[in-house]
Amino acid sequence: MALPLAYTLRNVVVRRSSAALTAFGIAMTVAVFAGVLSLRAGFEQLYKPRGDATIAVYMRPGAMSEGESAIPREQTDILVKERPEIERDAAGRPLAAAEIFLAVYMELIEGGTTNTPLRGIQPASIALQGARLTLAEGRWLEFGTNEVVVGRPLTTRMQDCQLGDTLVLNMTPFLVVGIFEHPGAEGGEIWGDADRFLDALDRTLFSRVVARVAPGTDFAALNEILEHDQRAPMQVQSEPAYLAEQTTMSGGMLQFLAVLLTIIMGAAAVLGSINTMLASVAARTHEVGVLLAIGYSRLAIFLTFLFESALIGLIGGVLGVLIALPFDGLETGMANWNTFTDVSFAFRLTPELALTSFVLAFVLGLVGGALPALRAASLKPVEAFRQL
Repeated sequence: MALPLAYTLRNVVVRRSSAALTAFGIAMTVAVFAGVLSLRAGFEQLYKPRGDATIAVYMRPGAMSEGESAIPREQTDILVKERPEIERDAAGRPLAAAEIFLAVYMELIEGGTTNTPLRGIQPASIALQGARLTLAEGRWLEFGTNEVVVGRPLTTRMQDCQLGDTLVLNMTPFLVVGIFEHPGAEGGEIWGDADRFLDALDRTLFSRVVARVAPGTDFAALNEILEHDQRAPMQVQSEPAYLAEQTTMSGGMLQFLAVLLTIIMGAAAVLGSINTMLASVAARTHEVGVLLAIGYSRLAIFLTFLFESALIGLIGGVLGVLIALPFDGLETGMANWNTFTDVSFAFRLTPELALTSFVLAFVLGLVGGALPALRAASLKPVEAFRQL
C-alpha cells in the first residue's frame, strides 16, 4: 500500500505553528552554515580561480608568502637580468618586476584600524597583470614620484583612499591619483613606486620578483636549480600554485568555524525536531491506529512520519538560504593569516553552497524525525484505539 503522503501534508498544515518553529530552528542553522561558508567562498575566490601559469613568483627560499620573503636588491637584479627562462619584450627588456609587500596600520572609515597591504611595484608589474587589471578612475601613477593607485574596495572601507586624497606613510605624503579594479587579492591593495615606498618606509629589501616565463617551464626543475644558486638563491612557483597556498590558514579557520557552529546549532535544531515530532505522534496516536487497522504497513507509517520531518527540514532549508541570500555580494574584509594583512572581498553564496545547505536541512529533518517515526511505527492498533 502506498504512503499516505496527502495525510502527511495536511498534518503539516494543521500543525503549522509547531512545524514553523521547528523549521525556523533548522533555518537558523542553515543560515549560519551558509553565511560562514559564503564568507569562505568569497575569500578563496580572490586566489584559487585565477592565476597565469606563465607567470613565475620568485621568493626567498623557505618563505611561505611574500610577506615573509626578503630579497636584497643585488639578487633581484641578477635574477631579472640573467635568468634565461624570463621572457623579453620586443625591445629586449625582461618582462619582470621586483616588488615589495608589507602592511601599515590605517584608519577604517567606520572606526578602528587594520593592517592594510601596500605593494611597491615597477612598470612591468602592471603589464604582467594583463586584462585582469583595469583602471576605473583617474590615471596610473607616474613612477619615481610619490603617487599611488588604490584598489576599489579600499575606497569604501579606509580613510584617505579616495581619488585626490593624500595618504601619509611614515610622515611621507602620497597622492592618490587612480582607482583600479582587480578580481584577486591585489584588488584590495595600495600600489606605489617600489623605490619610493622603500625610501618612505625605510626599507631596503624586496619581497618577490614576478616574471613571465616561457610556456611549459618545468617549475620543479627550475626550483631545484635556483635553491642551490650561489649568487641569487630563490624558490620559484607558478602563480596558480602560489595563490592556492595563500588561503590555507584563514580558509581552514572559516571551515572549522562553520562546522563547529553547525554542530552546536544543528544539535539544538534536531532536538527541537524530535520534540515536535514526538508531540505530533502523541497527538495522532488514534490516527496511527486507524492507518494500521486499514492495512498500512509499519514501514509505511515509519516512512510517512520520516517524510513529514524531512519536509519540515526542507522548509527550514529554504528559509535559511533566503536569510543568507541578502549577504551575497556584501563587501567585507578580514585578516589573511598567511600574509597577516587585511583583505577586502565579498560574500559568495554559490549554487553549490545553496545545494549543500538544502542537503544539510534535509539531513537535520531526517535525523530529528527518525526516533518519532520509529515510535509511531511501533504502536499496536489495539493500544492506539485505547488512547481515544
